[in-house]
This record gives sequence, C-alpha cells and structure tokens, in this order.
Amino acid sequence: MATHPPLILAELSSYLPVALIVVMAIIFGVVNLVGTHLLGPTRHGDRKDLTYESGMAPIGTARKRFNIRFYVLAMTFLVFDVEIIFLYPWAVDFTQMEPMSEEATLFFGRILFFILTSIVAYIYAWKKGVFRWD
Repeated sequence: MATHPPLILAELSSYLPVALIVVMAIIFGVVNLVGTHLLGPTRHGDRKDLTYESGMAPIGTARKRFNIRFYVLAMTFLVFDVEIIFLYPWAVDFTQMEPMSEEATLFFGRILFFILTSIVAYIYAWKKGVFRWD
C-alpha cells in the first residue's frame, strides 16, 4: 500500500498561516514578559507598589456592585459587533454572485432577515430603557 506524503503535506500547508500567527503570538507574549521583567522598575516601596487607577488613589474595596445597565449595554454592543463580523463574509460572497439570480435573491433575503431581527432587538432594548442613564 502506497501512501501519499505530498498530499498530506499539501493539506497541512494550508494551516501554515494559522500556525505562524500562533507562534508569533507566543513569541510576542514571552518577549513582553521578559522585557518587562528586565526593563521594568526595580525599586519597591509602599508608594511604588500601590495599585495605579487612572491617576486616582485607590479608595475602598473593588468589590462594589455595578448597575445592571452597564452589562446590558455591553452585551448589546457585543451583539452588534458580532453582526458586523458576519456581514463582511456575506458582502464578499454576495459581490461574487450573478446579479438578479435566484441564488442572489435568496442570499439577499436572508441577510435582510438577519438585519431586521437585529433592528427589532435594538428597538425592543430602546423601548425597555436600556440606553437611558438617568
């Protein structure tokens, strides 16, 4: 039985860019950690070791409650952010289709439904007062 190593290598070569990004990310993290340790401040003291919080002295505990509106607004932002991420590949594929074909019409209808459901969710959140800060 003969195996085909070139075929396996051809299939694995498509993962080379992903592997390169992962290796670069690991190297970047290691270089940052080592560089911070070598180049960072070496003097310690009561004032030097205090937590820095946007120019303000840390007062009180960090375990205080936040209003739920902060989290709801963050989740709303994430929903629309993910929607934009889904629109890019759709736009690339849609521009490659033949205009006014049955497939293009179906594709366009699906994205309109996707956007419409997002708009309905946005209006629902608006009516519920998610975006009011008073």
